[in-house]
Amino acid sequence: MPIVNRIAEFHDEMTAWRRDIHAHPETAFEEKRTSDIVAGKLAEWGIEVHRGLATTGVVGVLDGRGEGNGRIIGLRADLDALHIHELNEFDYRSRNEGKMHACGHDGHTTMLLGAAKYLAETRNFSGRVCFIFQPAEENEGGAGVMIEDGLFEKFPVDSVYGLHNMPGSAVGKIGMRAGPAMASFDIFEITVTGKGSHAAMPHQGHDPVVAASQIVTALQTIASRRVDPMESLVVSVTQFHAGDTWNVIPNQAVLRGTMRCFKPEVRDYVEAEIKHIGDSICGAHRATMEYRYERRYPALVNSERETEVAASIAAQIVGEENVRTDEPAFMGSEDFAYMLEKKPGCYIWLGNGAEGGPGGCSYHNPLYDFNDDISVLGASYWAKLVETTMPRAG
Repeated sequence: MPIVNRIAEFHDEMTAWRRDIHAHPETAFEEKRTSDIVAGKLAEWGIEVHRGLATTGVVGVLDGRGEGNGRIIGLRADLDALHIHELNEFDYRSRNEGKMHACGHDGHTTMLLGAAKYLAETRNFSGRVCFIFQPAEENEGGAGVMIEDGLFEKFPVDSVYGLHNMPGSAVGKIGMRAGPAMASFDIFEITVTGKGSHAAMPHQGHDPVVAASQIVTALQTIASRRVDPMESLVVSVTQFHAGDTWNVIPNQAVLRGTMRCFKPEVRDYVEAEIKHIGDSICGAHRATMEYRYERRYPALVNSERETEVAASIAAQIVGEENVRTDEPAFMGSEDFAYMLEKKPGCYIWLGNGAEGGPGGCSYHNPLYDFNDDISVLGASYWAKLVETTMPRAG
C-alpha cells in the first residue's frame, strides 16, 4: 500500500500515543488530559493552537508553504470515551474505572495527530488546514456545541472531513457513500397515567400497563403501515417501567425509546405520529399521556463532490479495488452530521480488522480495541487529502 513513508517511520510513536490515551479514557466534556496531550503535541510541532470550544475542544491551524489558494480544509477527530467497564487484560487497559475507549476515538485522535505531525514537517500544500479535535461525540453532540460556540465563524473551512474505524471490515478496506449515510438520532418518553387498583379488581381502575403495552405494539405500525415502505426508519421502545409489587396495578407506566431515519420530513411525521398513537390509545383506556420528544443528531449526509474526492484519495492509499463507494447506509448515528449540515464534506469508514481477528470486535463492547495497524493508513489518508486538494503551485 502506498502509505506515506515518513508517517510509517513514526508508527511506533503513534502507537504509544494511542495506548496512553486508551489507558486514560475521559467522557463527554471532561477530556482535559486528552486535550492537553493534543494541544501540547500540536504546539510542539509549531501548529497554532486554539482551545475552549465546547469546553475541551482543540483546533490546530497550519498554513502551507505555497503562495496560497485561499482554501481552508477541516479534518475532524473525536476525543471522548464511553461509560463502559473494560474487560481487556493488556497492559494499556483503562485505568479509569467504568470508562473505556470502546469505539476507537483514541485511534481517531492518534491518526489525526500523525497527519498533523507530518504536515507540520513538510507543509507541502498551499492553503490552510484546521485539525478539529472534538469532545463529546457519544450521546452529547459535541460537534453541535462546537458549532454553537463559533467553530465555523472562527475557522471558516470550505469543506470538512471525518472518518471512523470499522470493525468487521478487513484492514486496507475503505468504505463510503454519497448522500444519506447514517441516520438521525432522536429519543422519546411517554408517561401513561391511569388509575391504580388492586390487581384482583382491575375493573376499579384504568390500567396504564395495558395502555402502554398497546402503545408499544402500535408504534411498530409507523414503519410497517404509516410510512412509505421505500423509506428507512426505526422506532424502538427500549424501556418499559411500571409497578412495584405483584398485586397492585400502578398509576403510571413509562416508555422510552429511540427513532432513526434519514429524511427531515419523515422525522417530522414520526414525531407527530408517536403522539397521535399514544393519545388515541390512552383515550380509549381512560388514561392520559405526557409526551417528550427530543431531537439529538441529524442524519449524516455526505456531499457528492467531496465523496468523490475522498474516494480518489482512499484509492491512492489502499488501491481502487479496496475502496467501496456504495457502502450501505445504516441506522447508527454520528454527530459529525452537524458539521455536514453546515459544510460540504465526507465521512468514511476505515477497516479495523476482519471479524474474529485483531480489530474485529464490535464497537461499544468491553473487549473492543482499536487496531494500531491501521494508524498509518488513516494518517496517510489525511495527509494525502490535504496535499492533493490543496497542492503547492509550481
